[in-house]
Amino acid sequence: MTPAAAARHWAETWQRAWEALDVDAIVALYHPDATFSSQPFRTVHRGRDGVREYVARAFGEERDVQAWFGTPIVDGDRAAVEWWAALVDEGREVTLAGTSVLRFDAGGLVLDQRDTWNVRDGRSEPPAIWGR
Repeated sequence: MTPAAAARHWAETWQRAWEALDVDAIVALYHPDATFSSQPFRTVHRGRDGVREYVARAFGEERDVQAWFGTPIVDGDRAAVEWWAALVDEGREVTLAGTSVLRFDAGGLVLDQRDTWNVRDGRSEPPAIWGR
């Protein structure tokens, strides 16, 4: 799988799975030895078990998710993808806006993911020019 195809598959799967709170669909995107960092100064999660732990905990606190993923920007085996989500997190309506920087193996699985994101109170959709 090309990195561009892998990045598109990652974005499409995350969008569907986040809205469905489907942990297994997310975990299947990652290499068994992947690293996943949800914020620069947080603990790095290692392997599929680490990804599962993080995603299951996050999804366990969330509901009513509406997610958008931008067009991936790909260079070599790496991609950057903007994402946006409006949801209820621990009973509070919030909007998240972030970017994931990903590195893929030859089979299209994520070897490394580093995220950075911001949160604001209330639900909002991305602006018209976002994600392109």
